[in-house]
Amino acid sequence: MNANIPKTVNPLKNPLKGTIKVPADKSISHRAAIFAALTRKEVLIGNFSLGADCKSTLSVLEQLGVEINFQSENNLSVLNKKGFKEPKNILYAGNSGTTIRLMAGILATSSFTSSITGDESLKKRPMGRIINPLKQMGANISAEDNDTKAPIIIKGSKLKGIMHNSQISSAQVKSCILLAGLNAEGKTIFREPVKSRDHTERLLAYLGADIEVEDTKVKIKQSELQSKPISIPGDISSAAFFIVAACIIPDSEIVIEGIGLNPTRTGIIDVMKQMGAKITILNQRIECNEEIGDIKINYSKLKGITIGKEMIPAIIDELPIIAVAATQAEGTTIVKEAEELRHKESDRIKAVCLNLKKLGADIEEALDGFVVHGKTQLRGNCVLETYHDHRIAMTGYVAGLASLKPVKINEFNWVNISFPEFTDIFAKIIH
Repeated sequence: MNANIPKTVNPLKNPLKGTIKVPADKSISHRAAIFAALTRKEVLIGNFSLGADCKSTLSVLEQLGVEINFQSENNLSVLNKKGFKEPKNILYAGNSGTTIRLMAGILATSSFTSSITGDESLKKRPMGRIINPLKQMGANISAEDNDTKAPIIIKGSKLKGIMHNSQISSAQVKSCILLAGLNAEGKTIFREPVKSRDHTERLLAYLGADIEVEDTKVKIKQSELQSKPISIPGDISSAAFFIVAACIIPDSEIVIEGIGLNPTRTGIIDVMKQMGAKITILNQRIECNEEIGDIKINYSKLKGITIGKEMIPAIIDELPIIAVAATQAEGTTIVKEAEELRHKESDRIKAVCLNLKKLGADIEEALDGFVVHGKTQLRGNCVLETYHDHRIAMTGYVAGLASLKPVKINEFNWVNISFPEFTDIFAKIIH
């Protein structure tokens, strides 16, 4: 798709029907590749995400001397037989906050000096939240703008474990510190206000790390990871757009197969059920220490709810599409204590409010969230912006399906960051 030609989204006249699969979980894909590179034997990874962010992780690993070989489209092997080597150039993480933050934790204990940066969007995102605790561990690390913004320069050194009480709940920050702790002297303890997604803890435990989890506290000791095959479930954050679409398009019924149902990620299901959504979980099972299952979704009459601090970490990526659901719910939906949403690929609070107002939604921007008064018929007949943000692009697409008239979306190609197959999968259930 030509980036300069707006994407046209036509309103749906028929319900969504059918069974689909969505791409692999992006969060787990990043971690699978990085953790596999920490072993000294070949690791086979099945169903790896092909989004641009995860490709950025593979590219960084290759620059560090890791062998990546694709056996088929999304099945690959990772081999780091001799350990990481000093890169010849600045490592480039693209748009991926996960790549830069997790790799910083690993590079901090390397035997060489490296620099890692990203695109213009990533260079605006906060890095002090990882740099400060790494410095407390003894890392020789610095960054632009008083150590708050990429590029980050890291001189590998010996680290000591610390007890870190994080002021924010962030899986990326937690993962960075735990990965540094994996090769640090003594015990590293990380505590956060509310438990964030725990794919790192689960996958490290599966690969044999010396790790203990106790509610919002995680302890890790220096460990060597084992080589084990890793299979990656479907991404629930990607599934969220289809879940909401099926809930708000009359008479829809779809099934999404093989989705990760990690309790720290199923906030979208919990929230939608609170709003009155008809969602059923089928065929539940455990693979590689992660819960997996199929999700059945039926069109539902939704009602407004209040979403606050306890729920935010589990739905931080899904809040934009939840805002669309809220426009089709009876009553008022309030999202609060979600300031973190302003520090994603875009200021997602502002982006969602601007786009939904264009569509005719009754939505008010707040400092830490937004308030939606429903139910509103979205008008369409407008041009939406993506703000260089893949989730804002996909949110606009679903809103367009539920509108009265067609919608155009500028720079829709940002979807490729996480979900290049997005419109193709929707085409399978649009009749």
